[in-house]
Amino acid sequence: MSDKTATVHWEGRGKQGVGKISTQTAALKDYPYGFASRFEDDKRGTNPEELLAAAHAACFTMAFSFASDAAGFATAAVDTQAAVRLVAKGGGFSIDRIDLRLEASVPGMDDPDMKAALDVLEHRVQMTGR
Repeated sequence: MSDKTATVHWEGRGKQGVGKISTQTAALKDYPYGFASRFEDDKRGTNPEELLAAAHAACFTMAFSFASDAAGFATAAVDTQAAVRLVAKGGGFSIDRIDLRLEASVPGMDDPDMKAALDVLEHRVQMTGR
């Protein structure tokens, strides 16, 4: 295994400052973020919670596919949505919840099989079939 890296460059003070996020693979290259994209829903930039949600959904989706494969089922398609909740706490902020919603098409897998695959991952998800 190797280390995966990302870098951030920030300029300016607090609310007026702006940052740029880059990843080792250049999936993000100088992508903007700041106070407005984090706390005011400005869609011209990203924020740490959105990136955490993307990473968590990507990891969980791949893990579900591997768990399904180990149980003898080949995944046709898996879609996962992650919602990260940031709340004010003790003069700062805290992530108090990450909800995952998984929709999967796995030929031959019924609800008990899917539950067993999810139990292997030790996560609670809201499941919907398609």
